[in-house]
Amino acid sequence: MSASNGAMLSITNLDFSYGDLKVLWGVGLTVNKGEIVTLVGSNGAGKSTLLKNISRLVKWAAGSVMFEGEDLSRLEPHDVVARGIIHVPEGRRIFPEMTVMENLRMGSFPKACRPDRERNVERAFSLFPRLKEREKQLGGTLSGGEQQMLAIARGLMANPRLLLLDEPSLGLSPLLVKNIFQIITEINKQGVTILLIEQNVYQSLRIAHRGYVLETGRVVLTGTGNDLLSDNHVKKAFLGM
Repeated sequence: MSASNGAMLSITNLDFSYGDLKVLWGVGLTVNKGEIVTLVGSNGAGKSTLLKNISRLVKWAAGSVMFEGEDLSRLEPHDVVARGIIHVPEGRRIFPEMTVMENLRMGSFPKACRPDRERNVERAFSLFPRLKEREKQLGGTLSGGEQQMLAIARGLMANPRLLLLDEPSLGLSPLLVKNIFQIITEINKQGVTILLIEQNVYQSLRIAHRGYVLETGRVVLTGTGNDLLSDNHVKKAFLGM
């Protein structure tokens, strides 16, 4: 896999605590334009917290997060979205009382995205044909896999330049897991840079240009997806080998 050069996202010496509980310790990470970067680690390692810091849903204590040379510390969450950083959180979080189409339209709420709404709906339906079949159905009546598709599709409605995906395959059947990873690869081919958090370490590193291993809030390993897949520590800790 090749990716174009140039750091789009650059995180340096990031510290974060929930009250007295320190969760991130001096985390450093870069995502270059055009890459899929995977962040792996066990539950409680701080992966979701890192994404929340990038989105400005929480505020770090020390360090910096830069997006295309701009310091994000001064921005509010809606400003981060306006820059093209779109966060698809763990747990789907769709609007259950709204139809598939209404959920998608909510994704294009930022003013700058509205002119592209119809084109983005078409893109969503071409990536997820099942959503097209369900466009008038209420989000809450969809299967878990369909809700996950809708969550990702809704994120795409906001013209992401950097897509933050938190556990997109969690709770899905093996067949749907394979499908979700194919779609993530296709989204990346369409020009969207991706930072991916995933329990399915094998699949996520297989599609990643590069990866980071986070353990108890610290980055302990980094390398290409293939390098990490063949690393003995990763094999033992995450792949059961």
